[in-house]
Amino acid sequence: MDKLRAMALFVATSERGSFSAAGRLYGLSPASVSRHINELEGALGVTLIHRSTRALSLTESGLNYLHDARDILAKVKAAETAVADQHEQPRGVLRVHSRTMFGASVLARLQPGFTALYPDLVVDLHLSEKPVRLREDGFDLDFRIAPPAEHGLVRRRLFLSRRILVAAPGYLSARAPVAHPRDLLAHACLTYWINHERVCWRFREGPREEEIDIPSAFSSNNGLVLLTMALAGQGVALLDDYTVNEHLQSGALVQLLPDLRVTNTTFEEGIFVTYSETPFMPTKLRCYIDFVVDHWGKALQRSGKGADRT
Repeated sequence: MDKLRAMALFVATSERGSFSAAGRLYGLSPASVSRHINELEGALGVTLIHRSTRALSLTESGLNYLHDARDILAKVKAAETAVADQHEQPRGVLRVHSRTMFGASVLARLQPGFTALYPDLVVDLHLSEKPVRLREDGFDLDFRIAPPAEHGLVRRRLFLSRRILVAAPGYLSARAPVAHPRDLLAHACLTYWINHERVCWRFREGPREEEIDIPSAFSSNNGLVLLTMALAGQGVALLDDYTVNEHLQSGALVQLLPDLRVTNTTFEEGIFVTYSETPFMPTKLRCYIDFVVDHWGKALQRSGKGADRT
């Protein structure tokens, strides 16, 4: 007996309600479908389906077996797909969601190289600050700055990141120097807008931490806007290292208080990629994630040191 074949016929019969409907799906006669299921019941030693002249119905054992059979057949199909994927270039559409700054600063710059390597895979990149639900919103991948809390998602931290205080040299030349966090109270601070909450920047030096309420000279819920304002000499901004790295190297921005850690949330944030948990990762997801990791090691350098990667 081909147990997988019998299992598939049992699932089809259960879902379609008759041997004849399952037979049409697999090109078999109703009698042949019934024989396969009889053999399956004999091998299991239980009755799975009640037969009557009016209709078929599942026994209690049949209901339990149906759930497990569906799961087994899905895993077998996933395994076959994974093996086939190993011999093919990824193709189709990959829907990716990302926080705005990481998407614009990292993913968008990587896209030309990725397209050249995988021309048959179309990337659909969406940027926003709103959290998304992968399954419900139809995304394959989501790049976040915090790990997911949802059940059934795989999380992988790609990089550790830091937030850095920056300002343009022209702005700093006309202002008092910043030697201590509280010196920022006399400066124009460009802050991230979050639901009208007070702006609090946290500073850490060794084991000691200090929190300071920061007055906003300008605020926005978009990091690109804050970066633009900082480059225009409008004040001091707190931005992610991968966002400002090239501007620090070119001299367009200067880092303030480089010996201190600073954040407006937590000190342990990074870039997490999340995707739905499946027995085998689809090739298109694996290729995209590997490409991001492999091609942005040097780009995420800080002060000549390599990026923190996990």
